[in-house]
Amino acid sequence: MSGHSKWSTIKRKKGAADAKRSQMFAKLLRAVEVAAREGGPNVDGNMTLAAAVEKARDNSVPWDNIERAIKRAAGEGDGGARFEDVMYEGYGPAGVAFLVHALTDNRNRTGQEVRHAFTRGGGNMADPGSVAWQFTRKGMIVLEKTTSPDEDRLLEVLMEAGADDLRDAGEQWEIVTEPEDLAATRKALQDSGVQIDSADLTMIPQNDVPVDGDKAGAVLRLYEALEDLDDTQAVYANFDIPEEILAQVG
Repeated sequence: MSGHSKWSTIKRKKGAADAKRSQMFAKLLRAVEVAAREGGPNVDGNMTLAAAVEKARDNSVPWDNIERAIKRAAGEGDGGARFEDVMYEGYGPAGVAFLVHALTDNRNRTGQEVRHAFTRGGGNMADPGSVAWQFTRKGMIVLEKTTSPDEDRLLEVLMEAGADDLRDAGEQWEIVTEPEDLAATRKALQDSGVQIDSADLTMIPQNDVPVDGDKAGAVLRLYEALEDLDDTQAVYANFDIPEEILAQVG
């Protein structure tokens, strides 16, 4: 299990602070709106929109808000800013590769904010394409082992659903799918009575960079700074930090 996955799990268990909840809702609804505008408002025919809607619902975003975001994308209801999808690339302490997925209505502003975060965090922006090749777009479903069926039964369901891989992540199972198979795999699990902790489209690093205790704090501070930017949707990185150090920092 990659350090990035471990860190995401630790943060999810801690839960979002109330002060950040409205910011999280705004980001999730922005993702829904952009996905609907770019791929159409039909959830069944738009894989990216389906994933964005499910992620919003998993995080308790009210359905009325989700519907309004889809309607805005279709030209109904109130207008609002038009956002575009941008991926920023860079390197952090210890040579860790970072991808920052943003939805922005002002590329110059967002680019400056991301660059500033990298600089303050001891990293630097990279040229487009110089980092992205190290990551692969996949679907990722996380299950808590305590509420999951045994491994043999789980494998049986996943083989029928067409999932790529089942990974042992300590207290969780990580299920990896092709992006277009995420919705079908999620539905197969739910139809089998499996409780899902999270399901999302993600970027998985091809190789991890080991980071020791001296650099771990700096890497995670940069990760948090990038994630806290208003226009950031997700941050992906290829650090591998020992779980005990992650727990201490978390």
